[in-house]
Amino acid sequence: MRLDDQEESGNVEDRRGESYGGGIGAGGLGLGTVILALAAGYFLGIDPMAILGMASNLQAPSSPHVTAHKPPPDDPAARFVSKILASTETTWDRIFREHGETYLRPKLVLFSGATPTACGTGQSAMGPFYCPGDRRVYIDLSFYRDLRTRFHAPGEFAQAYVIAHEVGHHVQNLMGISDKVHRAQQGSNRTRANALSVRLELQADCFAGVWAARADAAKHIIEPGEIEQALRAASAIGDDRLQQQSQGRIVPETFTHGSSEQRVRWFKRGIDSGDIRQCDTFKAASL
Repeated sequence: MRLDDQEESGNVEDRRGESYGGGIGAGGLGLGTVILALAAGYFLGIDPMAILGMASNLQAPSSPHVTAHKPPPDDPAARFVSKILASTETTWDRIFREHGETYLRPKLVLFSGATPTACGTGQSAMGPFYCPGDRRVYIDLSFYRDLRTRFHAPGEFAQAYVIAHEVGHHVQNLMGISDKVHRAQQGSNRTRANALSVRLELQADCFAGVWAARADAAKHIIEPGEIEQALRAASAIGDDRLQQQSQGRIVPETFTHGSSEQRVRWFKRGIDSGDIRQCDTFKAASL
């Protein structure tokens, strides 16, 4: 990616190296909880990360109380995510102004192992995530190693897509979409709740595509062949592929993020249009 002239964001918190006892076996999630989560995933088709997340919520403080620092200037990985965050800030600032609104920028937290959040204990095993309670995006940068080796989706633009997707959830939070979905899920059965979650996630993919289209139009940050990197990443973390790898079978009614094909389709819709109005997954007859 061409980021040489991209400034870094001032909204990055570095918690790496902070001591926090919320990890597995360290006063946080016990081995029994992990085994239960894996068993539920295999026999019941329940997402193990959902169970681990709920267990963390019961153990974590309601808000983070840790010391955060700015990333060191000689850390290329931290500088990269900081530049991507800054690019999303510029893009969403502009989009919100076009609609007569003000964009409230999220914080991005770098952590290792585990960290407290307003949504419970953040675990590296959860992958990158957004917490609406404190309006922060959380990422353990070791996920990028997994993206490259486990998911076979290397490249800077694949990494940028991950950040842009989580920022997409922040946009949904600001627009009130997340709250509407969560209220609807409370009165629904598990299959319906999962279906709503899929639409929420696919919209975040589409928003990530909108960011990419707008940022590239403004600063030509995407190099030839890099869009395919993001498409590979979107495909690699589809529910169908992850379920096949983890439990040897696919259970569509338990999808929470969408299939590989769906994730690719909605990301492409965003990047092809650059228009958030094209990202209304909740009115789409077919995903």
